[in-house]
Amino acid sequence: MAHNSTEIRYLNPPTVEIKRKKYCRFKKSGIKYIDYKDGEFLKKFLNEQGRILPRRLTGTSQKYQKKVATAVKRARHLAILPFVTDLMK
Repeated sequence: MAHNSTEIRYLNPPTVEIKRKKYCRFKKSGIKYIDYKDGEFLKKFLNEQGRILPRRLTGTSQKYQKKVATAVKRARHLAILPFVTDLMK
């Protein structure tokens, strides 16, 4: 039972990254108003340093990205969210 030495065998099948289509979670869920008092929800749109994530990463549409930015800025002003932090999540 001699195997061909050029044959490549895997224990697990090689993973091929499938690029998923980004979608706006606000349009999909039918959310019209973004509440600036809900800090836990707004944390989904911030990175570890407390910066607002861009549209190209979150998939949010332009209309709702502006509303998210305004809500985050209002929450920061009311001390619901920090302006700058080390490892928020």
